[in-house]
Parts: sequence; C-alpha cells; structure tokens
Amino acid sequence: MYRGIFAPVPTPFAGESVAWDKFALNAAKWGETPLAGLVVGGSNGEFVLLEREEKTELVRVARSTLPSSQLVIAGTSEESTLGTIRLTRACAEAGADAALVLNPYYYKDTYTDAALKHYFLSVAEASPIPVLLYNMPKNTGLSLSVKLVCELSKHPNIVGLKDSSGNIVQIAEIIANTPPEFVTLAGSGSFLLAALAVGARGGTMALAVVLPHACVRLLDLFNAGKLDEARTLQHKLLAPNHAVTTRFGAAGLKAAIELFGFYGGAPRPPLLPLTPAEREQIAAVFASFTSAQAADDARAQGGEHGGGNREDN
Repeated sequence: MYRGIFAPVPTPFAGESVAWDKFALNAAKWGETPLAGLVVGGSNGEFVLLEREEKTELVRVARSTLPSSQLVIAGTSEESTLGTIRLTRACAEAGADAALVLNPYYYKDTYTDAALKHYFLSVAEASPIPVLLYNMPKNTGLSLSVKLVCELSKHPNIVGLKDSSGNIVQIAEIIANTPPEFVTLAGSGSFLLAALAVGARGGTMALAVVLPHACVRLLDLFNAGKLDEARTLQHKLLAPNHAVTTRFGAAGLKAAIELFGFYGGAPRPPLLPLTPAEREQIAAVFASFTSAQAADDARAQGGEHGGGNREDN
C-alpha cells in the first residue's frame, strides 16, 4: 500500500499566512500525475515553521482535493512524545492515511536507542493510522540504527521507513532484516535507483514534487527490468535533484515548481527566497534536463520511424 513514488510537497504562503487556495490548486495538479500520494507537513513543507492547526488543515485540504487512489501521508513529528501523539491523532481525524514520524533530536546526546524505541512505540500504540519512521540524520544529527529500525519493524502499526541518509549499506541491511511487508522508501532522488536495487519499494523525495513523471518512470523502468534505461535516467536526475535539495533547499524547490505551472512563492521567514541570480540557475538546470529528455524522445521516435522505412525498402 505504501509503495511507489510520493511527493513531499511545499507549503505555499501569502506573506506570513498559508495560501490555502494555492495549496488546493497545486494539490489538484499533483492529483493528475501518477504519484502514489503526497507527504504533507514534511521537511519540504517547512513543517518546523508551521503551527499545529496549519498542519492538520493542510492534511484536510489535500485529502479533500486528491483522488482516493492517492494517499496522504502527514508529517506529525514534535519534540515531545505527547505532542507527536496529539498531532498524529489530529491529522488522522483530518484524513491522513499514515503518519511520517521523525525522531526527536533537540536533546540528541541523550536519545539512545532505548529512548527512541520508547518514543516510536508509544506513538505507534496511540496512533489510529499506520506509522512510517523517518530517518534524516542531516537535519537531526541522529541516524536511526539498523538494530533499532529492525526492532521497531516488528510492531504491527509501524509499516515502513523513509530513509534520507543516503547510506545504501544501511538501507540494504534494514531491508534484509525487516519483514517483507515492511516498506523502505528512498528519501532522495539522488539514490532512488540504488535503493531500489537493494530492495526499496519506492521513494518520497523533493524531486518528485517537480518531476513526478520522471521519478515514476525511473521506478517503472526498474520494475520492468530495463536497468540501462533506468540508470541513464537516474544520472540525468542528479543535477535537478541537487538543485532542489542541498544546493537551494526549500526556497529552490518552490522556485522550481513555478517553472512547471505550480504556485511556489517565498518560504516562511526566517527562510529567505532565492535571489534573481539563483532563480536563473534553477531555471537553467531544469531547462537542461527537459532539453535532454526532448532529445531522447526525438531519437526514440526517429528510430521507430527509421526502422519502418528500412522495412519498406
């Protein structure tokens, strides 16, 4: 159920307020793509800058806008166990199909495996919807250990993991030692193919917000055994993925989706919007990608037509 490509969508703002109408319009457009669903209130949604009521309303709008075939996964992490439980329950009431739960990290020096296990199990026991673990050591300063994830995977309400670490060895070890029904998702478009190769069932990555069809195509190529084509596409996605993640972050992601007819706008302060020069760099990266794709399509069509002509001769 939690397989496929998910897009962790940005939260649009009008000044300091959430632009609800723009979010609904964006969600409707993503609803027309082959995405498996949306992640609302995640890192790319600037979740640490949102109020609890805003997070639940985003879930409500997304669920009322998307087709029933697409899932809504809500980011429900807070620093306290009680806060995470309350937000998870509120998002479930708003229509979330599952919760994506990041580990607490402010007191990271004291968050042992035992402490994190108690946190996640407490949330899972109290949650009315399935829980996906979220491993993002770049932002939290902590990486969920293989041993911890494998222990947590035995809980019936903990159904999977989004891993943004980029540590393919760790991802492979987790997949090898968790139940078959436990779903591991790549957390970045930069290593989607590598994660699929060791057993991941899909991904939830910023790049899917901008290029949903390309990300889904990579998964489809892998599932069809077309590894050479999948590898070629993965290589082409590296630069666009870098642009909307480590290079320009949430502000870059918002600038990028504007190139494809979505509303991006500025991030919520204290984050700053891109400069005009940075926006030009984003545009150049995606123009290069679309040009390369167009050239590939033309070559493919030309090969088909050329073959037909040779048969006629």
